[in-house]
Amino acid sequence: MSTFRGPNDERAQDNLDIAHHLFLMSLNGELYLAPITQKPERVLDIGTGTGIWAMDFADQHPATEVVGTDLSPIQPRWTPPNCKFEIDDANDDWTFAKNSFDFIHVRYLLGCISDWPRFYGQVMEHLKPGAYLEQVELSTNFKSEDDTVNPDNILGQSGPIFIEAAKTIGMSLTIIDEMKGYIEEAGFEDVVLKEYRWPVGTWSEDPKLKELGRWNQVHLLEGMEGFVLAWLTRIMGVRYNPGRAVPGLATD
Repeated sequence: MSTFRGPNDERAQDNLDIAHHLFLMSLNGELYLAPITQKPERVLDIGTGTGIWAMDFADQHPATEVVGTDLSPIQPRWTPPNCKFEIDDANDDWTFAKNSFDFIHVRYLLGCISDWPRFYGQVMEHLKPGAYLEQVELSTNFKSEDDTVNPDNILGQSGPIFIEAAKTIGMSLTIIDEMKGYIEEAGFEDVVLKEYRWPVGTWSEDPKLKELGRWNQVHLLEGMEGFVLAWLTRIMGVRYNPGRAVPGLATD
């Protein structure tokens, strides 16, 4: 949902659907937490990706008109009759009627929006009075409670590197830390922030966290290469050496 973030090939699309499964697991199978009316008339999914959330929502709410927008036309042709997709850039002026949506859903748009305060202003303008915005984002910073992730290892170094790279093109990878303040500044009331943990791997003794860790490990293994190579080579001027068993990266 931007002029640039990463690849959108078949492997990347599969990875978006893996992320969708992780989000569902985190929310105990629910598509959203907002206390919206049981019969919303119109719902907007910004940055819909493969369209999986929008289609699932449309199936659950057959009387609701669901609109999913994205820059990439990668959504399936066959959809629920009450769901449609449009090619649109959320950074531009929105063309939807103002005060026309009962619920606006935003997910995984880090690195996609150039002006978040303006974005939230448009969200506010296009929601009906009393309607809801729900946003779900990820952190690019790996963290650990026992300091095994620290500035001396690659996981501890990776987040700050990409955060700085994003700044050079006017994008933010830290919206997860900023969105509550921006949303409140846009005029939203009763803003609630919930945090969830996604382990990497199956080390946790908690059954749910173990399963989340299993899927998150797949999510990272399948998606990290495309994300890393896109950002390092296109933004940071790093040269990719495909002859290495592990992708070799060297600055010019």
